[in-house]
This record gives sequence, C-alpha cells and structure tokens, in this order.
Amino acid sequence: MSEPVVLVEKKEGIALVTLNRPKAMNALSNEVRALLTQAFLDAETDDAVGVVILTGAGERAFSAGLDLKELSGEAAASDADSAAAVVSGNDLVRAMESCSRPIIGAINGVAITGGFEIALACDVLIGSTNARFADTHARVGIMPGWGLSQKLSRLVGIYRAKELSLTGNFVDADQAERWGLLNRVVAPDELIATCRALAADMLSCQPHMVRAYKGVIDRGFAETFGRGREIEREENRAARVSADAIRSVRENVMKRGRSQQGD
Repeated sequence: MSEPVVLVEKKEGIALVTLNRPKAMNALSNEVRALLTQAFLDAETDDAVGVVILTGAGERAFSAGLDLKELSGEAAASDADSAAAVVSGNDLVRAMESCSRPIIGAINGVAITGGFEIALACDVLIGSTNARFADTHARVGIMPGWGLSQKLSRLVGIYRAKELSLTGNFVDADQAERWGLLNRVVAPDELIATCRALAADMLSCQPHMVRAYKGVIDRGFAETFGRGREIEREENRAARVSADAIRSVRENVMKRGRSQQGD
C-alpha cells in the first residue's frame, strides 16, 4: 500500500502538514492539491489547531510546482485525481489565504512556480540552507493564477520580482533572506524545530487576537495604506478591551518581555 501523498500530524495545537511525494519533488498533482485544500479547511474548523506548519518531505524540494507529467498527459490522472481537480483548482491557495490560523512555511528545498506560489500563501517563511526559489511560469508558458505576479513584487520590490519572473532564475536561501522573502535561514535539521518554537510563541498569545490580527494585516495589505489604517481603526473600535482584562494579562506580558531581554 502506497503512503499518503499528504501527511497531517496534529500535536500540541500545531498541525504539521507535509507534502509527501519526495521522489516527484513533492509536485502538486491533482490529488495533492485536493488533499492540501482539505487539510487547511479542516484546520480552520478544528478548535485544537492554532497554527499550521507546511513543509515538504525530504531535503530536495518543498514543492517543484504543478505536476508537469500529469499536465502534459505523460502521466494520466486517475479518475480519482480528475475528480479531485474539480474539487481543488484554485481552491488550495484560497483555502490557505482564508485560513485564520497562522501558516508557517518550512521551506526545506526548492520552491518552484506553483510551489513558490503556495509558499507565498503562508504567513511566515523559514528556510533551510537548501531552500531555493524560482518562478518558471514564463519558461513553461503558463500564466500564474495563484497570486505570484502580484505578491512577489510587493514583498521584494518590483525590479527584483521582474528579474526572477522574467528569467526563471533561482534565488538561494541567503539571497532570499536578504531580500525579505525568508524570515530566517537555519540548518536543515533545525528547520522543523525552529518552526515549532515559533508556533509555540504564537500559541502563547490570545488565540482570538492572533486570528483577528492576522486578518487585519492581510486585509490592509490588499488595500492602500490609507484604507489599511481605516480598517485598523474600525477593528480597534470594535474590539475595545476592559481595564480588568488588561490587568489580568499585564504581569505575564511584562514577565515575558523581561525574560526575552535577559533581565
């Protein structure tokens, strides 16, 4: 019996979702896209899940993107895969973007084209030293449909984005970190532990605020700066906090701040 192409492990408030096609460089077949979509929909409705970590199996690839063998007809999709394609389509990135739980992308290897796009649908990106990114849409002859053409320029600047997208060249982990595409770079054997530690920090915050705050950031980012400020003010007015509530958390907040400063 073959292994599942997507693995989901839920533990201590964290859902670790792993693309599990290492021999195919974790390519996004119809089946993978459908199962990934379902994993994020499930996380959104599971009260026991506060953070999602998305990664790929092995050290070669986070995801090489859409399964070109399947797309070209060289590897025909099964009936189940064809049905899955109807279910998923663009729903994968939509499910990620609508997930109120923070998504940490653990980029363990190459993230190419569609793999690059699902990386950009995460909220935080931690890369191993094996991480590399490439946008090969122009080489393959497919126009991006999951947001890469708009997100990348907003993250790294329009000139850098055009360099990557109009050449198909790779950017390595160190360069990606310098450009602000990766939050940080760690050794491969430290990647998941680093992501779990970051997830634990998120889980130590108030869950409803983490979800609401993520929503405000994302909504504002999609608007002009002025409209983003209006959204923030609207949410601030709608979420007034009582003095008693602030007193109840004040000491823990101060204690954690002192510990992080080494006092």
